[in-house]
Amino acid sequence: MKTFLHVGCGTIRKDHTTLGFSNDSWEEIRLDINPDVQPDIVASMTDMRAVADASVDAVYTSHNIEHLYWHEIPRAIKEFYRVLKNDGFLVITCPDIQSICELVAQGKLLETCYISPSGPVAPFDVLFGFRQAISDNSTFMAHHAGFTQKTLVAMLRENGFPTVASRKRGAPSFDLYALATKTQVKDQEIRKLAMQHFKF
Repeated sequence: MKTFLHVGCGTIRKDHTTLGFSNDSWEEIRLDINPDVQPDIVASMTDMRAVADASVDAVYTSHNIEHLYWHEIPRAIKEFYRVLKNDGFLVITCPDIQSICELVAQGKLLETCYISPSGPVAPFDVLFGFRQAISDNSTFMAHHAGFTQKTLVAMLRENGFPTVASRKRGAPSFDLYALATKTQVKDQEIRKLAMQHFKF
């Protein structure tokens, strides 16, 4: 059985990650900064020393990287790289700031752009953090950075990942997916992985 590290898991379990991970072939290790969600490991994504070098087959993190300050992001990505086995890969998702800013430019800063399980989400929430969560004293839910497809791919490559596949989803998702491998792989292989782990 392969193992994936679910970084910033919150209350989510593996059956709500990706189709590729939601099966009996994968064992999930849950890591989060918030002990209240009962992760296997309490840690920040910028300091995962509790996870050994080259110890997991994959890392999955969804809508977490934007909570870091820009200068912290390379540290987190290098941590993802460090804990992966040589043939491992990273799946990362985050908001697509470009498509959200198009709504802002249309004067829709506070208009609902989609409905999440936690309630209506406006461009303001995507840019700065979900207001309801922050008002409930969870200030760690604030957003401090954002990505376009181009800058996300560049950040991954600049911090060690040689092969990156990405997908941009516009309305109503307004998100980005990237899959990055620790070592160089052929286009056919990364496309196959992307089909298993991206939402289309």
